Amino acid sequence: MDIKQLKFLIALDETRHFGQAAARCHITQPTLSMRLRSLEEELDLPLVNRGQRFEGFTAPGERVLAWARTVLAAYDGLQAEAAACRGNLIGTLRLGVVPLSSFDPLPLMQRLHAAHPDLRFELSSLSSEQVLEHLANNRIDIGVSYLERLDNERFDSLAFNETRMGLLYDERSFNFGEEPLSWEALIELPLCMLTSGMHFRQSIDHNFHSRGLTPQPLLQTDAVHQLLQAVHGGFCCAIMPLDGGAETLADHLRLQPIENAHTLAPLGLIMRRGAPRSALAEACFALYQKLPKDA
Repeated sequence: MDIKQLKFLIALDETRHFGQAAARCHITQPTLSMRLRSLEEELDLPLVNRGQRFEGFTAPGERVLAWARTVLAAYDGLQAEAAACRGNLIGTLRLGVVPLSSFDPLPLMQRLHAAHPDLRFELSSLSSEQVLEHLANNRIDIGVSYLERLDNERFDSLAFNETRMGLLYDERSFNFGEEPLSWEALIELPLCMLTSGMHFRQSIDHNFHSRGLTPQPLLQTDAVHQLLQAVHGGFCCAIMPLDGGAETLADHLRLQPIENAHTLAPLGLIMRRGAPRSALAEACFALYQKLPKDA
């Protein structure tokens, strides 16, 4: 058994396709299949359900896969720790961020990459529950999520500034002047929102309901890019984090402040407390504390 075999197994899980897994690992499909069969023979266990195509993992395969992730994370962590002891950072910093976070990870990644050119980044959009689950399972190094129910015995955190809200719209279709908008004015507009149950949507609903208002969104989606496309097409407007930079993503987008608009819980940077500590996560935490507050 070697590290590459575990990487092949994880690639198959992430792509759910033999050919795509082989391409990701820069090997041929027959080589991938041969190495996985060799792993099965060594463990004396069937790991993969095979038909004309990939059909999933066996029950033992799922358990081996979980261990493969742990072993590979430990291997990468060891390499990163050794490099950190030499004054360098290498490997991949894995970040999980909740949808419509007011936190822009780009300045953080730019500074880390400038100081450590061999460092790479993996950015995932996750629910608040998934962020904590992935941190606990060592599938990400850093999470950006809500802090109201955080277990401080298991996780360290750095709270961000309060998240303010604004209305994102395309100026070719709408014009709201320069003044901050009221929630009473928003209720009359064609709104697109994240689906109910998502944390940012809960904050929006709370702001409406606390004023005796009930929103009737024109569009609901669980995909932020679809929400942005609908706004850019002039189909609707969307309530977004005021400091998230959404208005810079396309021409003609504007983000207007909303009066007395707050989220239900603070956002923050989260890191697993349990050993082994991630050298990349610790470096990320340390750098964030040095960033200007508007970064």
